[in-house]
Amino acid sequence: MKNLCCYSFQYYEILRLAQNDKSILLFGHPHYFILLFSKRTQQLNHLTTKPLFSIPLQINTRYVEIIDKLEVIKNRWEEIGEQMSDPHVISDMKRFVKLNKDYKELEPLVSAFKEYKSILANIESAKEILETEKDADFREMAKDEIDELEPQKEALEEKIRMLLIPKDPQDAKNVVMEVRAGTGGDEASIFAGDLFRMYQKFCERKKWKTDITKVNEGTAGGYKEIVFSVTGNGAYGILKFESGVHRVQRVPKTETQGRVHTSAASVVVLPEAEEFDVELLDKDIKKDTYCSSGPGGQSVNTTYSAIRLTHIPTGIVVTCQDEKSQLKNLAKATKELRNRLYDLEYTKYLEEMSGKRKTMVSTGDRSAKIRTYNWPQGRVTDHRISLTLYNLPAIIDGDIENIIEKLQMAENAEKLKEEA
Repeated sequence: MKNLCCYSFQYYEILRLAQNDKSILLFGHPHYFILLFSKRTQQLNHLTTKPLFSIPLQINTRYVEIIDKLEVIKNRWEEIGEQMSDPHVISDMKRFVKLNKDYKELEPLVSAFKEYKSILANIESAKEILETEKDADFREMAKDEIDELEPQKEALEEKIRMLLIPKDPQDAKNVVMEVRAGTGGDEASIFAGDLFRMYQKFCERKKWKTDITKVNEGTAGGYKEIVFSVTGNGAYGILKFESGVHRVQRVPKTETQGRVHTSAASVVVLPEAEEFDVELLDKDIKKDTYCSSGPGGQSVNTTYSAIRLTHIPTGIVVTCQDEKSQLKNLAKATKELRNRLYDLEYTKYLEEMSGKRKTMVSTGDRSAKIRTYNWPQGRVTDHRISLTLYNLPAIIDGDIENIIEKLQMAENAEKLKEEA
């Protein structure tokens, strides 16, 4: 390895030099960057610098690559902001919505990067005072500032590292959740009702809005099937981990001998399709109207308010008779059809990703057993990350934040392995 001269610069100077001279190598230091180059490149001495040392070093460029990447992201964020103020873009609603979504997704990363640059500059300034200032009070103030800024810098580095992990493009979307009773008869329906109330209370804690769109009640309580939407910032990115088969082990209300039974319910979590995600053509949809059925008032079996939509290319059929108004039922049915069509494509995407990534957390397999709720032991076990908690009453009451956070950490760890 060649003997290298070492110079200290501000990081933005280094990036500029690195772009102008590809022979320059960079080494990341916790507080500042050190520029290294062979003695043949002494033409860079026009900068006000002095050698720090001259020894053989093993070079690592990854840290500077991240800073460079953040600069590119910041420039892209500023460019999107300018485009959003363009009248031509504002008139194109589909494009404007996409740009607005991209702008909001990049904003936390750009904000963290700006704060990080400010902290780096302050640390460098304080270190310069320590090197040049002779007054003891000033030196003590500079040392205190460095001690205060170092933990902030390390916390921001970790935050930026997490923000740079590639996200599922659907994470920011609202959610459509389906809870269905599985094996276990009436007890499975009761358990499906317990799961629905658990998610409902969790959404209340997050201040998210829930709206039931379809219900099929069980004969002994609970639900054979319940479909509901969740509206909230980043709802899918959080609730997607709940998709799969949930098992319950407890003594059913109908059991007279006190034996513990095992029942199951399946949960499906879908990103809600937005109007611009799926294009529905009138020629592809067959619409039928009919009289609504079941318990109700004057509208039942008297008016053609119920709607049946058939998507001819895929054969998907959706029905809606929840509302007395035919127009409201049509709007709900159209929304459900859009979600089902979007789910077809999204399922293909999940299968493709699970083929590339052998992660235990989110494989896209909705038939996988993910969690067991054991009532006699007060235990909840998530089988994907081998997590066992003994606070079942709190969890079934909606306190699932801790489980989801650990699942997110596990998935982020998988993604970091891929990046490495």
